[in-house]
Amino acid sequence: MSRLQEVLEQNKEYYIEQLKNLLAIDTHDLHHGIGGGLEKEGQDYMIRLFESMGASEIVKDQMEESVILESLEKHQEGNVGHDQTDRYNVYATFKGNGGKSLLFNSHIDVMPADDADEWTTPPFQPEIRDGKLYARGAADMKSGLMASAMAVKLLQDAGYELPGDVIITSVCDEEGGGNGSIQAVMRGLKADGVVNCEGTSDELVLAHMGWVFYKVDFEGKACHSGGKKNGVSAIDKAFKVIQALNEKEHEWLLEYKHPLLPPPNLNVGVIHGGSAGSTVAGDCSFSTCVHFVPGLMSHDQVVAEFTDVVDRVTKSDPWLVNHPPKLDLYQQGNGFEQEEDHEFVCTFKDVYKNVHGRDVKVVGSPAGCDSRLWKNIAGCPTIQYGPGNLPQCHAVDEWVSIEDYLQVILVYAKLILEWGAKTN
Repeated sequence: MSRLQEVLEQNKEYYIEQLKNLLAIDTHDLHHGIGGGLEKEGQDYMIRLFESMGASEIVKDQMEESVILESLEKHQEGNVGHDQTDRYNVYATFKGNGGKSLLFNSHIDVMPADDADEWTTPPFQPEIRDGKLYARGAADMKSGLMASAMAVKLLQDAGYELPGDVIITSVCDEEGGGNGSIQAVMRGLKADGVVNCEGTSDELVLAHMGWVFYKVDFEGKACHSGGKKNGVSAIDKAFKVIQALNEKEHEWLLEYKHPLLPPPNLNVGVIHGGSAGSTVAGDCSFSTCVHFVPGLMSHDQVVAEFTDVVDRVTKSDPWLVNHPPKLDLYQQGNGFEQEEDHEFVCTFKDVYKNVHGRDVKVVGSPAGCDSRLWKNIAGCPTIQYGPGNLPQCHAVDEWVSIEDYLQVILVYAKLILEWGAKTN
């Protein structure tokens, strides 16, 4: 057993307790961040933890709408109109001896637990059962955040000096599209390598989908259904557009193939319309998410093609010509791809094999995350690897494996040593 493994075993109860303490703090977003968020108490906890660990610098970065607007204009990344009262990022730096730097990126906000009655135990009362730690945010993604902090603590406990600077970013407002990390990269944070600590089911994620969310509103002419010919159904008009969008999705499915990612898709997830079965619907709206593949497709292309479909249907319908649908693009994010042959990726693969005795599986993720921002805007080599798995994210009885959490701490610690030992 290596020195790090021995110290991990000796101190694992402390490392687990730190995660439980963080999970006990409710840091959920309100309406995907639009209505604000409760990150403050959790961020204050992380500040105290970083102080106790002797961080050389701790920055408390208040969220600013102007920064998000600038990013949206320059990079098509940013979700504006969110209430940022008492919401701030925390950046902790642990100084090294001049080797390659490493930045760990995690978000502290979690999804609400509105379905708390369905949980076996209360969502913000962490409990360990059968080797799993249950709580809201266990998989998404406080275990990743705490694993990065405890990796530094493990090295300290084992008496190692850091070969390169280690930066830990605890960001807010991720569940609303990534505003916290957007602000971090716009502030100029970067490193020689970045690890996004989202849960990856013990796999290495080197790509994820991009996405665009639209809400489309339709106006009809309401009347009693007995005189249906005197009205215009907004629901019927909405379905004409949905059908055309489904045809566009089929075109994308045939045209775009990515080696790590599923085909692009368009999902209509919400539809509202009308007031009664006996009334022709005077209004209707639907909300949809388009997932597109990076490299082969772009944000601007998806926006242009989506808009073109709606425009073509509108021009073909006499009612819609005079009452055109209203489009609201309310959330967006670009895709992410990291070259597998990069030195940083190769270093991680070596570290993983050293810890687990096998090669890591390289995959893509259908779910977007902040990895894209560190690669696309900050220009850093970026990988995604952390404790937890996608099916647990946002789920009732969300959990993370204790063994997975501890093993990720060990991988992160060894990555700090191996990557930091590389010459700049």
